[in-house]
Amino acid sequence: MCLGSGLWFKTTAADSDNSGMQPQRTARLIDDAATMTVPDDVVVIVPTYNEAENLESIAAAVRAHGYRLLIVDDGSPDGTGEIADTLAAADEGVAVLHRRTKAGLGKAYAAGFARALELDGKVLCEMDADFSHDPSDLPRLIAAIDEGADLAIGSRYVPGGGVDDWPWHRRAISSGGNRYAALMLGIKVKDATAGYRAFRADAIRRLRPETCDASGYAFQVEMAWRASEAGLKITEIPIRFRDREAGTSKMSTSIALEAMALVTRWGWQRRFGRK
Repeated sequence: MCLGSGLWFKTTAADSDNSGMQPQRTARLIDDAATMTVPDDVVVIVPTYNEAENLESIAAAVRAHGYRLLIVDDGSPDGTGEIADTLAAADEGVAVLHRRTKAGLGKAYAAGFARALELDGKVLCEMDADFSHDPSDLPRLIAAIDEGADLAIGSRYVPGGGVDDWPWHRRAISSGGNRYAALMLGIKVKDATAGYRAFRADAIRRLRPETCDASGYAFQVEMAWRASEAGLKITEIPIRFRDREAGTSKMSTSIALEAMALVTRWGWQRRFGRK
């Protein structure tokens, strides 16, 4: 629970301008007065499955900014959940949401968003646990929210962004998938598959992630599409994405094919109004 001092929650169990920012469609959820988010109002949601090698380091990097951390663990068999519990016991700015089974990235984030709203987070961030997203970029995402965005995306495909360590064919699949999503769904987001994001809390309430069709990585595309359709202001911030140094990637050919199938179905429904 959130305490009056701003310290919070115990472990629980539950099932372009010159800055390089790329503004998208605009419709603000609050007035246009600029605000300055205090670190304790930020909740960084990090889903985990077998991230024992990374968790302590990524937690320290997030907490160094003063942001709160919510770890959503899907029953990792490698002890990730136990490490998360230890971190939470030592730091009131860390919380853990235990889920019994691995149910997909989208479901993990939906559960995390719901818990973060219960804990009165004002800005809710998504970030991977494996350092493919540089924690030093978090303040830039928060700054975009302060400057008026409802959704700030750490983007590989705007000027200044990019990918390190990927072979050409993986780059082609990723960039091609984003172009396909933009074509099928009519969105202007350059990196709709990106998983490094900051949302205004009111945007999450409006987008209702718990009702998304996608349970896997296509969840990111679906949320970007919903935000675009709702007329929310989306800003893309250039980042450098890098491959994990420890642990095993969760991406697979089947996950990529599932995402493409969902985007195709959504695009078909959008164009023809059929299921």
